[in-house]
Amino acid sequence: MKFQNTGFSRRLATCFAALSLFVSVLAASVPINASWREPVRGKNAMVVADQEIASKVGVEILKKGGNAVDAAIAVGLALAVVFPEAGNIGGGGFMMIRTKDGAAHAIDYREMAPGAASRDIYVDKNGKLITGEGSSLIGYRASGVPGTLAGFEIAFKKYGSGKLTWRELVEPARLLAVKGFRLESWQAGDLGSPRSVLAKNDESKRIFQNNGKYLAEGDLLAQPELAQTLGRVQRLGAREFYSGLTAKMIAADMKAHNGLITLDDLKNYQAKERTPLIGNYRGHQIITMPPPSSGGVVILQILNMLEAYDVRAMEYNSAAKYQVMTEAMRRGFADRAVYMGDPDFFAFPVAPLIDKKYAEKRGATIDLVKATPSSTIGPGEVPGYESMQTTNYTVVDSAGNIVVNTYTLNNGFGSGVTIKGTGILMNNEMDDFAAQPGKPNGFGLIQGERNSVQPRKRPLSSMTPTIVLRKDGTPWFGLGAQGGPTIISAILQGIVNVIDHQMNIQQAIDAPRIHHQWYPDQILYEPFGISPDTKKLLESYGQKFVGRPQYFAGATAIMIGEDGVRLGAEDSRSPGAAVGY
Repeated sequence: MKFQNTGFSRRLATCFAALSLFVSVLAASVPINASWREPVRGKNAMVVADQEIASKVGVEILKKGGNAVDAAIAVGLALAVVFPEAGNIGGGGFMMIRTKDGAAHAIDYREMAPGAASRDIYVDKNGKLITGEGSSLIGYRASGVPGTLAGFEIAFKKYGSGKLTWRELVEPARLLAVKGFRLESWQAGDLGSPRSVLAKNDESKRIFQNNGKYLAEGDLLAQPELAQTLGRVQRLGAREFYSGLTAKMIAADMKAHNGLITLDDLKNYQAKERTPLIGNYRGHQIITMPPPSSGGVVILQILNMLEAYDVRAMEYNSAAKYQVMTEAMRRGFADRAVYMGDPDFFAFPVAPLIDKKYAEKRGATIDLVKATPSSTIGPGEVPGYESMQTTNYTVVDSAGNIVVNTYTLNNGFGSGVTIKGTGILMNNEMDDFAAQPGKPNGFGLIQGERNSVQPRKRPLSSMTPTIVLRKDGTPWFGLGAQGGPTIISAILQGIVNVIDHQMNIQQAIDAPRIHHQWYPDQILYEPFGISPDTKKLLESYGQKFVGRPQYFAGATAIMIGEDGVRLGAEDSRSPGAAVGY
């Protein structure tokens, strides 16, 4: 069941008014029917993305002989055209790859703070956060140096099939930008609002809002400037974005509007390969993203704590299960706030945090019938240190290569800025830093000094592309999500739903969820997800709930069946599609 009654922006506005923190939460007024939905079947391969056009682009690349990495790059570039809310070349993210030989690779192409950024750059002379234009959320100063094309370049050169050229992977996106695509109702609603961040920037307003004469369902959205940018990248390679005409245009527009990004920032940007985190839950290997993603660490911590309980016996939506999960989330997010940041800037205690003995000690304080106030929960004692608008898509090819990619502009349409002459929407990822350490960001997350703003530093992220193996070591399913910090709880519960509750992959990501992130000290829950009796029982334990339920996060996943069939699942909360062949 897809939500057709409202646009993303209006759903986001509803959630923001209700919660004042979950900018990337998706709300709607209809229930999710997880019980009857079956995943889409593909005998050979599968692509699942938040826009059906992009999923079809990926499948065509696979049919031409490309592998999952080739398809993932083409999908990502296509989403930059047909899903401007989050698809991008002006943002960044993370790609998790598991090749058919069993090797796992993590590519970090997270945005970086410009060289002119500083710890208190978003704080005024009175010590208060700057709001509006010039803040970490809106306008030219909100953007980090984009990483998407640099990350895709690494993936293409090292893990692509070698059968298709870079030009072939860029061409579908370029053609979509030239010819345009027809807007669906939800997307027209997103674009057509005078309150949209797009209305604050002349170039964005011209392109996406037709100079205030809003586009309607079925209208054609062509993006000729973006097509020209993609054409340059197609002919000259990804580095054109960082040192060619495109880079010069970005730097010039930034300078003209008191932005932070310079030509040197672009020239010096580098994507990085990181060592994937490997955990284990009930005998299943979990391969997930390392820092500066916080999600992998937090998910493994929570799974380690849950392993001490018979979650299956507790039943899916019982008070006992929600109590244990809430308390484990509370502790995982408390550690996130203090310990986590860019590993290139701080010694980071990853191995101790995901150690099962640490989880045993951390989980020993969980009371099955009493909530632990977040005010009494601090970070755990780690034995030693080692030397929200987002979109996710998942690809599995015929050889068994798996790619889970999560990338973002942060909020819907990012900073609202489109660089003049390029068609590039820019991110507002500077808000993922702790603009004021110890105080909540736009998602309500408390973050510590380790995630303070520093030049050329990468902000902490919740993006968590993850791959799960069967007990025999063969690939089982890959999944990722959108939704700010609720990404973490969405991936966590997707894993638990499959392993503990034996749901099929579609049911696992459709099923109602809860979310707790330490502060604010309250449970976010979804409509029809918790019965009134269960809610009252949890409240008697001392748990607090947000004022009213909201749908949150949106996942994509692919499972490889025991018969080899690819089973694709697109979240009911999202507008995309699974396409296989």
